[in-house]
Amino acid sequence: MTSPNSTVIRNVRLSSAERNSETLAWDIACLDGRVQSVTSSGSCVHDDHQATLIDADGGVLIPSLCHSHIHLDKCFILGQCDPLITGSLSEALQVTNKAKAEFTKDLSNLYVRATRLIRESVESGVTAMRAFVEVDTTVEFACLDMGLQLANEWAEVCHIQIVAFAQEALHEFAASTEPGPNYNLLCNAVSRPGVSVVGSAPWVEPNRTHALKNVELILSLAEKHNLHADFHLDYNLDPDTSPMVWNVLQRMRQRPWCRSGGKRVTIGHATRLGLFSHEEWAELKHAMDMLPLEIVGLPQSDIYMMGRTDPSGKVSVPLAGRTLNAPQVYRDHGVRVALSVNNVENAFTPQGSLDPLTLASLGVALFQVGTELDWRVLLRSVSTTSKEAIGIMNEKTHGGSAEQGDGLVPLIGDPADFVIVHGARRWQSVVLSPGFERTTIYKGNVVARRWAQRWNANTGGKITN
Repeated sequence: MTSPNSTVIRNVRLSSAERNSETLAWDIACLDGRVQSVTSSGSCVHDDHQATLIDADGGVLIPSLCHSHIHLDKCFILGQCDPLITGSLSEALQVTNKAKAEFTKDLSNLYVRATRLIRESVESGVTAMRAFVEVDTTVEFACLDMGLQLANEWAEVCHIQIVAFAQEALHEFAASTEPGPNYNLLCNAVSRPGVSVVGSAPWVEPNRTHALKNVELILSLAEKHNLHADFHLDYNLDPDTSPMVWNVLQRMRQRPWCRSGGKRVTIGHATRLGLFSHEEWAELKHAMDMLPLEIVGLPQSDIYMMGRTDPSGKVSVPLAGRTLNAPQVYRDHGVRVALSVNNVENAFTPQGSLDPLTLASLGVALFQVGTELDWRVLLRSVSTTSKEAIGIMNEKTHGGSAEQGDGLVPLIGDPADFVIVHGARRWQSVVLSPGFERTTIYKGNVVARRWAQRWNANTGGKITN
């Protein structure tokens, strides 16, 4: 028996780990936003008059995608910025701050750019995102107000977590003993309905002492307001710099909220962890088993920003060493690392697509991984693992075998959040060469379709879809 809230997705291929699966096509029945049944195509008769039917025409169905760390307010601003020269963090901050000073003078531009980011993300298959909006003395609450408005407007299409984010230092000076006006604004911001996360970038503080205070202040705000916490942390490749993740874990252990509150602490970038020894990874894995700590790598930003380590500005770091190697970290140490699109067309990341599947493809070459097990890790990293990182999926639900437990094959009771990649005939193609044409499904409903129109002089000059 179906209902007006039921959907049947017909004739899809699944991301089965079995190379020689006897069943090539499947039907997925969804009821009230959950998977009701998974059957071989045509073997189950549904009430077509009441169910919404989606014919996938043999396309590959995967879990919907997730931006686990994306900046909503400073996207698509390269045309409004000074020219880039060095590609350094200091330059990116300087150039972005100059552009950011203009945000409040044209709020419609801020809204249009952010709307474009959300729309194009959904069309690529994203149904969940953690969106950072900055709060400081330059923009005050302009970015936050815009983010909260868009999260509400898109609520039926995409789950958007709004992060009240302090990109600037919470302490004004190296001699400051108390946090300054940026912190006061942040305290106001996190009390607003609709804010899900509080975040900061401790590395921008005047010194390490203040950076550690930054961590403490953010965790206190998260605990007080029952929010997730998210840090831009350990964004360096200096073996002589002690990783701050250990300090974060120490402070998490001191807070019962981190054990029983149901909220998570996430660290983004975390490039310094790529220098960890096997023993350090083992220690971190043990801590992550006990505490709700998540890690998100940001390849597009990391590759661009982490190439220069010597004062001359010469590119000196190999590509694969600039960002966390998610497949290797999982394979060797059992630690799941989410991967996310981060900045889009700004001074921190001038290049790259909004499509999370392009990160999976990039990872194949960047990390030189040729096994299907590694490809599955990459596919999870931009879908289920990213959802775990922002606290909307429990990794223990999908922690078993590759076939039934890694979350890539839908199970009865799972959220009916999918993307169909049309034209693909093998799940491997979704990682290796993801197609453009897609259908995005959220809570069992089609929320976006993306189709290509083709023209070729060698086929008679006809336009085809």
